[in-house]
Amino acid sequence: MAVSSKRSNAMLADPGAAFTSKFSDMPDSSLSLLGSSSSLFPYCSSSAPFAATQQRIGACRYENGRISSWIEAMRASSPSRGAPVKDEQSNNVNSSSSSSSSSSSNISSSNHLKHVTAESPYAEWLEGHPSALDSFGNMMEGAKKKKVAIFLDYDGTLSPIVENPEQAFMSDEMRAAVKQVALRFPTAIISGRGRDKVKNFVQLSELYYAGSHGMDIMGPADACDGVTVEGTRGKDENGNDVVLFQPAAEFLPMMNEVFGLLLERTQAIQGASVENNTFCITIHFRRVEEKSWHLLAEKVQDVLKDYPKLRLTQGRKVLEVRPCVEWDKGKAVEYLLRLLGTPFCLQGGDFCTDRRLISACASRLTGLEDSDSLPIYVGDDTTDEDAFNVFKNRKIGCGVLVTRGPKATSASYSLRDPPEVMKFLHALVNWSSSLSTATTSTTQ
Repeated sequence: MAVSSKRSNAMLADPGAAFTSKFSDMPDSSLSLLGSSSSLFPYCSSSAPFAATQQRIGACRYENGRISSWIEAMRASSPSRGAPVKDEQSNNVNSSSSSSSSSSSNISSSNHLKHVTAESPYAEWLEGHPSALDSFGNMMEGAKKKKVAIFLDYDGTLSPIVENPEQAFMSDEMRAAVKQVALRFPTAIISGRGRDKVKNFVQLSELYYAGSHGMDIMGPADACDGVTVEGTRGKDENGNDVVLFQPAAEFLPMMNEVFGLLLERTQAIQGASVENNTFCITIHFRRVEEKSWHLLAEKVQDVLKDYPKLRLTQGRKVLEVRPCVEWDKGKAVEYLLRLLGTPFCLQGGDFCTDRRLISACASRLTGLEDSDSLPIYVGDDTTDEDAFNVFKNRKIGCGVLVTRGPKATSASYSLRDPPEVMKFLHALVNWSSSLSTATTSTTQ
């Protein structure tokens, strides 16, 4: 059933709340890298499905003070990427990394800290979030008998951040690395992009795809023997049996309606673009002059004030409109872990098959510290923090943040950019190959 818009004034949440951390006294140039994870709009009221509690501060208004706070949130969520260092300007990675030893000394990130002074905020931050390349041995220690699953963001992780989002192509070398990983481990792409769009970018059939920040998931229907996963069964373009899970499916007509309105209202703002990602509408302002952000925010508000069942969040140089459902990349990871057959289960061993999946039973999940699975999530955006938080709160897995500067994060490790991500993927392939070689030698 489609959700009716029932137009009325939306309630706005304060986006200006600053987080408190040991980096709060950094200079402005460093703080700009830290970002913000607050929402510009809250979740729905408690009467809406998948409701979440969030403070409301008043009806939609256009007062300069409130607009200014939204602009600050846009600015905070749009950190500078920083100037690349000379040896990292190219997307090409030395092919020798694909044949190197799996030991951490041989997959070093080419002196990861050589451009970082000991006194810099980044060097201090790296002490708590070491390079996943330099720490690869520690990360994979004890994983030989575990089921490893890989989760990857797309933009800024597998492809570079570009001015035109339609040209965020991944390199052939990166595609080959992802394919080799997917042939060895269950692998999923979780992106804010529409599922079909990110699949067209990646062009690999060996993967699971979760678009719209995990609100549009497709995977094999029989991913785990003996376990029935919730979703609509059907066929993909190649005739394979698949299961499609869309927790916000009833919002699709509303999302299409709002996309048309946003496209119309923002077309006069130079540099602005609106992208329909199925269950997520993305307003790109990377190419919009900052003096026009105020106007863009007003145009977006003017549309969304009539849709209280939608909320507005922000990412890097984007505003994103999403349905008011308690579902994000973290929930998508939890769903996919079950879909992939990892032992992500309830106390007593019963699997959760309810539509609310994790929301209805998260408080009962236990014993994951001793799980025989090792999920690894690599991402660069604030939306990936939802997945990092799952690993941190459940004490499972490894979160890897892709960043060139210090950020508040729940990830345990870091990588600087897509070229380092590719080296990390090569390391995973080498690690798997070394295990296979060791197993063969033992059985002979």
